[in-house]
Formats: sequence, C-alpha cells, structure tokens
Amino acid sequence: MTHWPVIPFLLPAATACGLVVLSGRLAAQRVLSLVSAVLLLLVCAVLVRQADDGDIAVYAMGAWPAHLGIVFVADRLSAWMLLLTAAIALASLLHAVHGWDQRGAHFHPLFQFQIMGLNGAFLTGDLFNLFVCFELMLMASYCLLQHGGGGARLKVGIHYVVLNLVGSALFLIAASLLYRVAGTLNLADLARLLPHAAPAQLPWVHAAAALLLVVFLLKAAIAPLYLWLPGTYAVAAGPVAALFPILAKVGAYAVLRLTTLVFATSPVLEPMRAVVLPLALVTVAVAALGALASHSLKQLAAWLALGSTAMLLVAFGLFHQAGIGAGLFYLPASTLAISALFVLADRIAEARGAHADRLCRAPPMAGAGRLGILLLLVAMAVLGLPPLAGFIGKLLILRGAAGMPWVWGVVLVASLLQLVAVARAGVRLFGAVTDEPPVANAVAPWRLAPVIGLLIGVALLSVFADSAERYARLAAEQVLAPADYIGAVLGRDAFAPSPVLSAGVGIRP
Repeated sequence: MTHWPVIPFLLPAATACGLVVLSGRLAAQRVLSLVSAVLLLLVCAVLVRQADDGDIAVYAMGAWPAHLGIVFVADRLSAWMLLLTAAIALASLLHAVHGWDQRGAHFHPLFQFQIMGLNGAFLTGDLFNLFVCFELMLMASYCLLQHGGGGARLKVGIHYVVLNLVGSALFLIAASLLYRVAGTLNLADLARLLPHAAPAQLPWVHAAAALLLVVFLLKAAIAPLYLWLPGTYAVAAGPVAALFPILAKVGAYAVLRLTTLVFATSPVLEPMRAVVLPLALVTVAVAALGALASHSLKQLAAWLALGSTAMLLVAFGLFHQAGIGAGLFYLPASTLAISALFVLADRIAEARGAHADRLCRAPPMAGAGRLGILLLLVAMAVLGLPPLAGFIGKLLILRGAAGMPWVWGVVLVASLLQLVAVARAGVRLFGAVTDEPPVANAVAPWRLAPVIGLLIGVALLSVFADSAERYARLAAEQVLAPADYIGAVLGRDAFAPSPVLSAGVGIRP
C-alpha cells in the first residue's frame, strides 16, 4: 500500500490547522499557505507521473478492509483532477496575498480546508466519504463567498447555501437507499454488487441513481439547476472566484464516476445517459446567451465558467472513449483560462477605479496596453481559439460527436456567441473611453503574475498537446474499464461470489 494518495488530503488539512495557530500573523500565514500550495503541486505532479504508468494506487486508512474503512484511490482521472486543482489553488493564493486576504478573517485556513475537500472528493473511493468531502468543500466555500462582506454576497450566499443544503439532503437519502440494497457504500463494492440486486430491489437502485444524478448535476450547475452559479461567481472575491470554477467540475467528475463505475453494468445506466447530454447542450446554449447579456467582466467570466462545465459534460455525455478523453483534455485548458479571466477582471477593475469592471464608457486607464494584451490572450484561451489547447479540446469533442449534427450545431453557435460577447467586452473596456483625465491606478506588473502563470499553464498544454491528449485518452480508457478499479480496491474480494441480495435489506452476510 502506497501513502502517496493520502498526501493531497492531509497536507492542506495540516496546513489549515497550522494557519489557525498563526491567526493574527498574516505574513506568516501567507508564507505557510504558499509553501503548502507549492508542495501540493509537486505531490500532485508525482501522482500524475505514477498514474501515467497505468497503476491504480490505493490507500486504506488504518489498513481496514475496503468495505469497512476509508479508501483513497489515485488513478489517472483523479490524479489529473488533483494536478489541475493544485495549479489553480497556487495561482489563486498568489492573487490573494496582494491584499485580498486582508479583507476578511481566516481566509487562509478556509482556503486550505476548501482544497482539502476538493482533493478528498477526487480521491475517495466511498460514497459516504464523497458526501463528507462535498460538505467540507461547501462549508469552506460558504465562508469564502462572504469574504470581504457586502450585501450582494450575502444575498447570493443565502441562495447558494439553501440549494446546497437541499442537495446534501438528497445525497444522504440516495446513499441510504444504496446501503439498504447492498450493505456497503464503497464505490468498487457497489459496482460489484448492484448488478446482482434482486428484482424487488431495483426500484430502490433506480431512485438512488436518479437522486445522485440530480445532486451531481446541481453541483455542476447544469440546466435547469444552473441559476445559482452566475450570480455566485460574479460577486465572489477575486481569488475565491478564481478557485470556484473547479468546484463545478467536481459535479462533472462525480457524474463520470457514477456512470462508469457504480452503475456501469446496471440497468439504470441507459436512462442516465439519456439525460446528461441533452441537458448539457441546453446549458451550453444558455451560458452563451448569458455571456451576451453580461454587464461586467466578472459576470461574463461566470457565464463562461458555466459554459465550460457544460461543454465538459457534453463530452462526458457521449459515453465513449473518444468523447471522455476529449473532455479530459479540454478540462484543464478551459478551467485554467477561466480562472485567469477572474484574476484579470480584478486587475482591470483596479485600474479603472470607480468604474471597476463594468462594461461601460470610462476614462482611460494606466497600463491599458499591458492589460489589453493580457485580456486578448486570456480571451483566446477561454474561447478555444487556435493554436491554443482549448481549440484542440473543442475539436476533439466535435470529432467524438461525429454523426451528431445537433451537438455540432449547438457547440459551434454557442462558441460564436461567446466570441461576440468577449469581443464586445474588450471594446467596452478598452475602446469606449471618455475625454476625462486618465485614472491613475496603475497595476504593477508583478501583480499580474498569477494571470501570466495560468496562461503559461495553457501554453504548456498547447505545446505538449500530444502528451496531454495521450494521457487524457488513456485516462478515459481506464475509466471505462471498471474491473481494474474494482480489482485494485477490493483485491481478492473483487473475485469473490456476490452475495444474493434479498428482497429485504441487502446487508452482506
């Protein structure tokens, strides 16, 4: 048993505890938080390197059997998600230490707890622990959303909390239904046992699958459950908004795990497949229209973040290796770019003074040339224009949807509308200037480092697109071969005869 999979969970946990001890010493908190973020990025890079060999690393806490204890599993998919989270977390922290972390209490401990929940959600091999990690992630996000205060954040925060509490209640109900049938909540064990459920148990399985799909689509903000996302992301503090795009990706990740592992051979799979792709396409279209109607750059970034998650689920909703692999390649390129846009929106708002990032006429801003070039590069990355990785990702998704003209039509029209929306924003911000004296709020070049770092990440994905696409394709192949995951987690138990699940409570004998 290797200990590497548990480090991305324990490192931010230990860091958060240390940051609580350092409460009131902001300089020390900044150093510890940044050092932890750098170490996390290195650890996740090692996990990706190990997963690239095809090995599935399993860590059983306390060496308990998988169906009784907490199991963390690092395969290609989870390692890919961990590395992306670590990269965005580091950039968000670099943005926060420029002053955002002074605007509210306990920013750095809450940020680390947020990372802890995210990493746990990607690593856990147990449905109940997925719920626990969701709650840890969400509780931290509730507090981070209010960072800096303000009536707008309080208003959307109430909606955000209420919706997620409803989702949490549904999650618990679904988990209890599955436990009633199988007597376990370990994902690998569920995948092994559910195909043998007695006919009398199938209604419980169907109900649990439907509830879990609703919960995960709510987390991913897929239509008609998307209304919470644009307002929430648009009002969040800059570093918080930069991290939030990965939160919605947790929902998409959970949908992929659910459909390719737990219910991979269950009769409920086909109805689930019939739902995901149409709803994702509707969300892509709605997000494009929302981008056109945006009144500020952060609001535009929020709608583009929604479109990015929906595009990812379009790829996953194809339910074959080419589509899932394309989605996994598109995932880091689009998420890094969206995070960069949120950070850049903060810097543009700072440079424009009282006009902030509103898409309106304003006096000329100091350093407009530098900021304009960065906005152009970030916009190219967000929109997926050639030769950047986002373009390759969209092209792969369309290739995976060959023979599905409705998918091509929605994706291409939505991409055109997003291009119009971003071009309009650029003209409003840098072209529609008044004759008033320039605003003297120059942004120091070093404060743009997080944006540049995220763009470098997109550039590396573009330059090494062949290697990244190969990894994503192999990750999709591994995800679609659940027997390997089940065997790695359960060992000899994976090949034991399945118990006969009675018409009553299906506790294992």
